[in-house]
Amino acid sequence: MRRIFSVLVALSALATMLTLVVTAAPAGSTPSYCGLVWGSLPESNPVGTTAALTDIRSGRHECFDRLVFDLSGPVSGYHVGYVDRVTMDGSGAPVPLRGGAFLSVAVYAPAYDSAGNSTYHPADRAELTGVTGYSTFRQVAWAGSFEGQTTVGLGVRARLPFRVFTLDGPGSGSRVVLDVAHYW
Repeated sequence: MRRIFSVLVALSALATMLTLVVTAAPAGSTPSYCGLVWGSLPESNPVGTTAALTDIRSGRHECFDRLVFDLSGPVSGYHVGYVDRVTMDGSGAPVPLRGGAFLSVAVYAPAYDSAGNSTYHPADRAELTGVTGYSTFRQVAWAGSFEGQTTVGLGVRARLPFRVFTLDGPGSGSRVVLDVAHYW
């Protein structure tokens, strides 16, 4: 009986020590998902361009889903933020989107050339790029190109952290890139 009591006391002491070790770690020491340190507040770069939008494409990565805007010339500015509802440029009509949260993605570049001819020709304005099977993206839909700005609605699974940046190339073109994390 004494041996059972000793074992129970030892197990209790071990459980107490483990609890102290787990709770003693500072809250900030736990790394974020995949080491990402992004947030969910709006991001913007106010620089515009006359380079036209030529394509929108998407990709899946281990820790995030990616949306890329290809431009025919030097990199452009952008404004990306979570909204209650994405609206069409010019008219303000709502853009129907699937998902638990919605990002309004405005790229400060037209989707037409100087003669007014379209430079981006989506096959389906409600599904600009196929995102079936993506972890975060639910739908990418056209919201218009008006007065030198092109807007897209991005439906995502939930309000998740994101980042936006620009890249030069390929060639004389450039890209605006939006990554949305799979988790916090």
